[in-house]
Amino acid sequence: MAKLKISLKARALRYLSMREHSRLELARKLSRYAEEGDDIEAVLDFLEAAKFLSQTRFSESLVHRRSARFGNSRILSELQSHGIQGEALSGIKVTLADGEVARAREVWQRKFGEPPVDAAERAKQMRFLQQRGFSHKAIRAALAGAPEDKE
Repeated sequence: MAKLKISLKARALRYLSMREHSRLELARKLSRYAEEGDDIEAVLDFLEAAKFLSQTRFSESLVHRRSARFGNSRILSELQSHGIQGEALSGIKVTLADGEVARAREVWQRKFGEPPVDAAERAKQMRFLQQRGFSHKAIRAALAGAPEDKE
């Protein structure tokens, strides 16, 4: 029996039904299945016109998924790697900046829970938060605002 061939549009809708995708990411996934004569850009334009594909929804979804674990710089670089640029990126940057200290403190609390006892432990905790993409200001505030020992 011959295998049923799925059109690019149907394949794109299946991907979008699972989660939001950026235009760049969806184009990359569809290019594996494109044959001669297929126009991926036309399919993507149709999906955007029909509001199935939205950069704004993708950005909000990615920020929502990543904000509980990562800092601003890591989230913004991931958005840039997905092709989000310009005014959309600057708007997201402003909204993320408001809660970065609180998010850094939550991530620190989940991982460590106790204030550092010496300089080596403090450096370890700072490196952890830095690798997660938090700014130096947020890291210092998170470690300074660490809950004191209860007496």
